[in-house]
Amino acid sequence: MADPSPKPVPLLKDELDIVIPTIRNLDFLEMWRPFFEQYHLIIVQDGDPNKTIKVPEGFDYELYNRNDINRILGPKANCISFKDSACRCFGYMVSKKKYIYTIDDDCFLKACGGFSDGSGILFPEFLFLLTWKIVGLGISWGVHSRFLMVAKDPSGKDINALEQHIKNLLSPATPFFFNTLYDPYREGADFVRGYPFSLREGAPTAVSHGLWLNIPDYDAPTQLVKPRERNTSSYLDVDGLAELVSVYFRYVDAVLTIPKGTLFPMCGMNLAFDRELIGPAMYFGLMGDGQPIGRYDDMWAGWCVKVICDHLGLGVKTGLPYIWHSKASNPFVNLKKEYKGIFWQEEIIPFFQSATLPKECTSVQKCYIELSKQVKEKLGAVDPYFNKLADAMVTWIEAWDELNNTSEQTTSKQANGAAK
Repeated sequence: MADPSPKPVPLLKDELDIVIPTIRNLDFLEMWRPFFEQYHLIIVQDGDPNKTIKVPEGFDYELYNRNDINRILGPKANCISFKDSACRCFGYMVSKKKYIYTIDDDCFLKACGGFSDGSGILFPEFLFLLTWKIVGLGISWGVHSRFLMVAKDPSGKDINALEQHIKNLLSPATPFFFNTLYDPYREGADFVRGYPFSLREGAPTAVSHGLWLNIPDYDAPTQLVKPRERNTSSYLDVDGLAELVSVYFRYVDAVLTIPKGTLFPMCGMNLAFDRELIGPAMYFGLMGDGQPIGRYDDMWAGWCVKVICDHLGLGVKTGLPYIWHSKASNPFVNLKKEYKGIFWQEEIIPFFQSATLPKECTSVQKCYIELSKQVKEKLGAVDPYFNKLADAMVTWIEAWDELNNTSEQTTSKQANGAAK
């Protein structure tokens, strides 16, 4: 019998690392196997370094725990957060690839129920009404807690989030002039009448920021007043497939470039970026254990990144792809983490809105060091935490430069484990 056909080589297979922060076994990777299996993973284990994290067979990965971080960075390890998913940025630092995709380990679809038509085929519960209306089959209902899959688009097709991020990164951005047809480089679209021809080449895309179905990325106060709000429909009283799909998902089929001069709240749950263009600015700050604030790690990075991208003429996109965020975090725990940040952001946002970088800042590192000085000068008066954060920003750049001057072989040997 002939060997099966080899799997097609995915886009940027040898140029992209997938970074995953975790405190648990990575069973969720089984749902992503068709899309992730041929890529290299960098797993950053948070919490107890003596705990063994299990990774499904067949994945190529490196795993770093806190002991590895301390050994590799030495005294500079204090710039990497502990007991917080902000530790993921260590994976950005040790990567040697041009591109990074980072995803949380609770991003998959877990249906709490399902139905069977008697043939042994199990369907997710949200297709129940559709099948009943269209086919009229005799259906038996049951709970199937192991029904797991990735998110689907409105047509029912699995969303290959990584592929969409890559497409976003490989096509230009339009930060200097807004195109009312959204992404002009997408098939079937173009620049509208009145768009300057001198700007139609666009700018390099540094960041692709994806979105979420199901659990929205809300702050604690919003979670508390909207505890049941989901990016899904709460009922399915419709007559046909097209209507069902449009009701079930609030799914916007678009990618937008965030205009120059406009900040945004970046979420690290479903994020890709060009490490060579903007990597040194992707520092997720000081969060978690021993820090007065949490859940602002990705947003801090996003504000720094956007100011630097605007200065260097780089683009930041948001929109597709969607992933399914399956787990709602505790809003009371979140409120405790966010409490100071909710007040501080009223000072932080104006700071970044007014931040300017001198023309001498021609690299990401120079821009970031300059930002750290401004953080200490202007936000240090808000709370001493910002002086500490500004120092950590400098330490991060020093560690980044030191580590990225070492050979790939030296770095990979220091990983806690690698497997295929």
